[in-house]
Amino acid sequence: MSNTQRDLARPNARAGEPKQESLLRRHMVEARTGLSRSTIYDWMKRGEFPKPVKLGARLVAWRESEINAWLESREPRRA
Repeated sequence: MSNTQRDLARPNARAGEPKQESLLRRHMVEARTGLSRSTIYDWMKRGEFPKPVKLGARLVAWRESEINAWLESREPRRA
């Protein structure tokens, strides 16, 4: 597991300590969504895709929970 994709279940976490949010790098977001880099950034500009978290001068990642919520919102409703 990479440093940016952290497991929410932390065996060494103390009771009452907040859980760490999983972060996904762009290539992982592309793989999960099936979108290209240019589509992701175009849809972000239009407000149709979650914005990333800035981790450094040239490093961003997306919250896994936001990507999952976006994917669920795009699924067609089943009867």
